[in-house]
Amino acid sequence: MTISAIPKQDVPARLAALAGMPIGELKAEWRRLFGTEPPPYNRRFLESRLSYRTQELAYGGLRPETIARLEALGEQIEGRNLTLRRIRREQRPIAGTRLLREWKGVEHVVTVTRDGYEWQGRPYQSLSAIARAITGTRWNGWTFFGMRKAGA
Repeated sequence: MTISAIPKQDVPARLAALAGMPIGELKAEWRRLFGTEPPPYNRRFLESRLSYRTQELAYGGLRPETIARLEALGEQIEGRNLTLRRIRREQRPIAGTRLLREWKGVEHVVTVTRDGYEWQGRPYQSLSAIARAITGTRWNGWTFFGMRKAGA
């Protein structure tokens, strides 16, 4: 399936229209722009990804050099050990699990998704990134959410 480019002059109107679209129309737009079924995430996620995709189709995506650099950084973080990455993925709670943490009198709810985590309507790849967003300091995400004892 070939997805056609979007005229640059149409981008502002298309982005503005996303906020007023019923969820069914957002999902239809996802199918049209991505050529796949939409993921089972919330409206805010769909709108943000559709906004990015619209701009990507109008102005072009990331440069190949940028993609290569991001892939290299990912390899540095995850390493090339596929077995280790699979073990980490298998240790994650089942998709749909909700993790609760109170921090400074505010209760934070994180939902485990197929591909990572969601907090405040935004997708995250790690619990540590969410813990840092909540506290402003570096934390081990598993420890912050009480899934591993500190120092273990």
